[in-house]
Amino acid sequence: MTPAARVQAAIEILDNVIDGARGNGAPADRIIANWAKSNRYAGSKDRRAVRELVYSAIRACGPIPKTGRVAMLRLAEMDETIAALFDGSQYGPHAIGRNEKPAQGGVAPDWLVERLAASGVDAAAQEALLGRAPLDVRVNALKADRGGLELPVAGEHLAPPQALRFEQGTQVEQWPEYREGKVEVQDLGSQYACLAAEVKPGETVIDLCAGAGGKTLALAAAMENRGTLVASDTDRSRLSRLAPRAERAGAGMIETVLLDAGREMDALGQYRRAADCVFVDAPCSGIGTLRRKPEAKWRLDSRSLDRYAGIQDKLLDIAAELVRPGGRIIFVTCSLLDEEGANRFEAFLERAPGWQADTRKLGAGKPRGKGLRLTPSHDGTDGFFIARAALPC
Repeated sequence: MTPAARVQAAIEILDNVIDGARGNGAPADRIIANWAKSNRYAGSKDRRAVRELVYSAIRACGPIPKTGRVAMLRLAEMDETIAALFDGSQYGPHAIGRNEKPAQGGVAPDWLVERLAASGVDAAAQEALLGRAPLDVRVNALKADRGGLELPVAGEHLAPPQALRFEQGTQVEQWPEYREGKVEVQDLGSQYACLAAEVKPGETVIDLCAGAGGKTLALAAAMENRGTLVASDTDRSRLSRLAPRAERAGAGMIETVLLDAGREMDALGQYRRAADCVFVDAPCSGIGTLRRKPEAKWRLDSRSLDRYAGIQDKLLDIAAELVRPGGRIIFVTCSLLDEEGANRFEAFLERAPGWQADTRKLGAGKPRGKGLRLTPSHDGTDGFFIARAALPC
């Protein structure tokens, strides 16, 4: 492909990304993958270049643009080399018209920028959300130790005891150590969240929103594969991915429980007042992960945030039914918005008699409300809110 043809391909992909964002359709990574499958003539360098153009254009636009072309014009406004490729050549984009205007720039749509600012996220912290995330892994303590594990690429040792960092694009999934379950891809912020739980061997722990089980596996390693660890979720498809991952990791202690939304306690009733720890990695807007999924900023509105807040309140209440006296709840969201973090946690403490905030130092994050907030700008992690609540004996 010529450089101009790559720009035109990116424009066409962006049209689909924009349609997907408006209609809750396929995410950008899937759209790009489908394009690659349908255009076998594009070599690996072409695919990488087109992907980079698409994500760069998404990051360059604040509000959702009208078309992929105006999104790319915004990127061309910032990079003269791209502007020069609007040359009308075969397979390339036609020349920029005198009256054509690029899409509006910015971190996110104006309403979301205002919400972030109201949550104490300053301009520098917002700007950091537009960066590229590195690739972090957790060495699986059930099979290896960071200090003695030799990997094809030497990673940077991070503060958590089993955390390593590599450059974005490192093909960890191709390593024998990954296939053998010795390493798991996991953002540094997620590793801090699991450390906050302070789970111990022999405890009864419930991962209430386990999804595909990334944090469940970290909890299993911390528990040394001893005790009761329940991974529950309402999403059958995501939960089904945990079993092969657990087998590869050697985490044989994990029990999976599929939940029926609205009837969660029907499936978890046997654990009522029995859990030492309930880990609530609650569904949220994902604003803290914009480095990885930049188009997420186009998929949100205030109604979505209200819906997430309601789900988070409900999950905290369910968790409170499961914890025994002397136990704890860990509340986690990958959001920087107070309405999905500090406000939800404080509202829980107000309506749940006996529960107390139990903030612990993690060696990362800044206090926010009665919990901690991790950010790309301060901690080099995705954006997270992490809080602990304890129920005294």
